[in-house]
Amino acid sequence: MLEKLLDSVILIDHFNGITPATRFLATLNPDSTAISVITLAEILVGLDKEAAGKARLLLDQYQILSIDPPVAEKAALLRQRFGWKLPDAFQSALALHHHIRLVTRNTKDFDPSKHSFVEVPYKVSP
Repeated sequence: MLEKLLDSVILIDHFNGITPATRFLATLNPDSTAISVITLAEILVGLDKEAAGKARLLLDQYQILSIDPPVAEKAALLRQRFGWKLPDAFQSALALHHHIRLVTRNTKDFDPSKHSFVEVPYKVSP
């Protein structure tokens, strides 16, 4: 049973050597954790062929959630309501559609006090 949807920022932190991100990922059960097709693309676009191959070892252990018409419609409503960028609206729509938590540290758009489906597992000092 899925429990969490990882936002791109968590994985980007890990690939950039941010220790709290790596520690957090180590605590997850891959069988109950997912990424979206958006996250997959956002991660792979920033890597060369060799690094992308290595990244796939981590990414492939998670279920990859696709965007279908009901999720797209939910994303459109969320974008209208909150003014989120479309990728953020899609991430939220996927989490809400699958009744799982969106794991991110993007508290600018996803304030956990306003959005109960959001989980912020760590903070990074500026």
